[in-house]
Amino acid sequence: MTNYLTSGEGASKPGYLVLMRHGQTAWSLIGRYTGWTDVPLNAEGRRQALAGGKRLREAFPDGFGRGHIFCSPLHRASETAQLAGYSDFETLDDLMEWDYGPAEGRKREEISAALGHDWCVWDEGPEMLPSSLQGDWVCTLPSSEKVNVHSGTGETVEATAVRARRVIEQVTPLILAGHNVLLVAHAHILRILTTQWLHADPHAGRLLRFDTAHHSVLGYYKNDPVIVRWNV
Repeated sequence: MTNYLTSGEGASKPGYLVLMRHGQTAWSLIGRYTGWTDVPLNAEGRRQALAGGKRLREAFPDGFGRGHIFCSPLHRASETAQLAGYSDFETLDDLMEWDYGPAEGRKREEISAALGHDWCVWDEGPEMLPSSLQGDWVCTLPSSEKVNVHSGTGETVEATAVRARRVIEQVTPLILAGHNVLLVAHAHILRILTTQWLHADPHAGRLLRFDTAHHSVLGYYKNDPVIVRWNV
């Protein structure tokens, strides 16, 4: 496993922006869109978080300094951070997952069947879905735990990218000062955030696979923002 520059080395060099996706949930396992619904990790997700933390510590053995770890407020992200060994985090609302609106809690196949054509969140977005799919309901998970689901209007990929840029603006001074920064959040927001780091179209996030409890590393090469390593 490659060891990356730590915050104590080469102070004149920028640090890295490290992204970690939360572990598996009952919904991510079967492909249900999980935006702002607070679905917890399942047993496999907790195991993944422990293993993901081990891989991340091997890559960054000196860890991340106080004030350099940020987490989504949703429980699946905060529990992942804690199990991975990074409990000293600050919560950032802008790291919430993409708000899928009417797609929340549903599979892509279910939405496509309701619309009568193949629907993709990257192409049409949740804002194009009919209001008949909106509403509030309660879902019982395989663990028998109940979660409240709100299917509202959702947000565009561009609106999600605005949130991602705010996160980048907040952490960039730390990175340029030579510190490594860790973000623990969700697949789509982290993929969109990566496009904004690269100054690319947010729709390009569809090309970036990001598995549960894996991490990716962003940084600079010859002053250009780049992907250093992906989906480790």
